[in-house]
Amino acid sequence: MKRLILLIAVIVLAGCRGTKEVIPEVKNDGIINFKLIQLNDVYEIAPLSGGKYGGMARVAHVADSIRKVEPNTYMFMAGDFLNPSLLGTIKHEGERIMGKQMIDVMNAMDFELVTFGNHEFDVGEEALQKRLNESNFYWTSANVFQNTEDGPRSFHFVRESDTIFVPETYTLSLMDKDSTAIDVGFFSVCLPSNKVDFVHYGDIFLEARSAYVNLDMKRSDVIIGLTHLTIDQDKEIARRLPKVSLIMGGHEHNNMLVPTNNAIIAKADANAKTIYIHTLTYDTKTENLVIDSHLMPIDEKIASKPEVKAVVDKWNAILDKNLKKVVANPYEQIYYARVPLDGTDSASRGIQTNLGGIITQAMAAAFDNTVDGALVNGGSIRIDDMLAGEVTSMDIFRVLPFGGGSLKVELKGSLLKEVLDFGRSKRGAGAYLQRFNFEQNSEGAWTNNGEVLDPDKVYTVAFSDYLLRGRDIPFLNPDHEGVIKIYRPTEEEKAFDIRKSVILYLKSIKS
Repeated sequence: MKRLILLIAVIVLAGCRGTKEVIPEVKNDGIINFKLIQLNDVYEIAPLSGGKYGGMARVAHVADSIRKVEPNTYMFMAGDFLNPSLLGTIKHEGERIMGKQMIDVMNAMDFELVTFGNHEFDVGEEALQKRLNESNFYWTSANVFQNTEDGPRSFHFVRESDTIFVPETYTLSLMDKDSTAIDVGFFSVCLPSNKVDFVHYGDIFLEARSAYVNLDMKRSDVIIGLTHLTIDQDKEIARRLPKVSLIMGGHEHNNMLVPTNNAIIAKADANAKTIYIHTLTYDTKTENLVIDSHLMPIDEKIASKPEVKAVVDKWNAILDKNLKKVVANPYEQIYYARVPLDGTDSASRGIQTNLGGIITQAMAAAFDNTVDGALVNGGSIRIDDMLAGEVTSMDIFRVLPFGGGSLKVELKGSLLKEVLDFGRSKRGAGAYLQRFNFEQNSEGAWTNNGEVLDPDKVYTVAFSDYLLRGRDIPFLNPDHEGVIKIYRPTEEEKAFDIRKSVILYLKSIKS
């Protein structure tokens, strides 16, 4: 028996030793692969165009699928995601949502890093701080600072009672299965196109260089920009910073992949209609980097991640409940735009657009065209996108998320001229006026139905109620001596909600 037990022990020990000896030794090959998923300018959490395009739950499904193959996969947002959005304007639990829905969804998607876009500051200082505190991902910016009584300082967020200031750079330390390790450094800058009191913008080029030098001194193996700039500014960043290999950018809303001498500049389509998937392969021995950038459409063929879809559905239920107070079916197709309707910020605030014309014609039609013309401030148009093909009621809510009514105002021609002149002087700002039946002739004089405005004549004009509050045009208010009479529509009338006016008008005309 003793001999049998000894024999068994010898066999077991021999088997263990043999197993250990056949384990192959994993050697560091010096090559590492990693993937970066890029989104930018995302204002809507749900799919658009009747479910055809976009949708953050679909993006989450794609990201998870990639992570299963390549664990070193990280997701980034290149600015503009808290505003503008229709949901953000709705009141829930006593306060406006102001981007809370986007943070909720992005938290469920496992984002790694985001940066500020110019629209992040639309929500105001208090709401922005709440969104920073609610996020479980990291933020970075080299040129955006919070104005305080003691001067500019970095924005901050609070995590588990700890105050963390938004850094000018961010480093990802990566390692693969064979222990190849590198540091990937990120820097970010944002264009100063939304100047509000609580934000200080540093010079984009000086601050970008400072952050770049910081990363270079830390011996980052790869340096990447996460920016919210115009494409020309991104090109200049690439020209000035020779070790930058990739710039994941936002702001333009249209996809592009622009090579420079040293870097690739990539921008995806707004609202997650597409995302960029960047595959990077780095050789630590030769310091050679290869980048393969793939633009992936996000459409109805892609499944949704259930956990993220549940969050999206929760917020959509809140949205639907509010919208159905205005129209019975928010998803009904009401128009087909064969020529895209221009709702971009730059156009709405700078030139007369076809969409601005439709909105103001609808305002006039809401009063059965018993007005001489109509005016709305360009800043009311918040979609910052083009509407092409099928247009639904929901699209109009996104165009005019703040709602409000139209007022029928009798005013003197002298005041009307002053209002039109002021709007013209604010080209590029929200006070620029979109118009119906008011034009300038070859001599620069304002006309109505082809006739030069008479300062002594009383005109009847449909105004958005926002304009009569004296905010965009300080002197335009009900107490102005040039305002003769104001008619405010009742809740049963078409003019009570400007969005309903536009929806009914579009349904009444042919595409």
